Amino acid sequence: MLLPAKAEVARQLRRYRAWERVMLASPTDRTVRATFEDSGYTLCVLMGKRCAREAADAAERYLRSSLGAYLGEQNERPRAGTA
Repeated sequence: MLLPAKAEVARQLRRYRAWERVMLASPTDRTVRATFEDSGYTLCVLMGKRCAREAADAAERYLRSSLGAYLGEQNERPRAGTA
């Protein structure tokens, strides 16, 4: 499994959280919303998730843990569509 550099994940997570705060302060501003959604998409691509909230959670877990612990945690999670 190919994982991004932790420094890049941290940078993108900070960007996502900053735009999240701006978007919550100005929810009707289309430019702000578009930039927030772009930052979420980037985080999704980096973390291999479909939802920005899941990607942010995964990024936080990734930054908190060692590589081995993170990979083990990912392998323990049930995958969508499997039962």
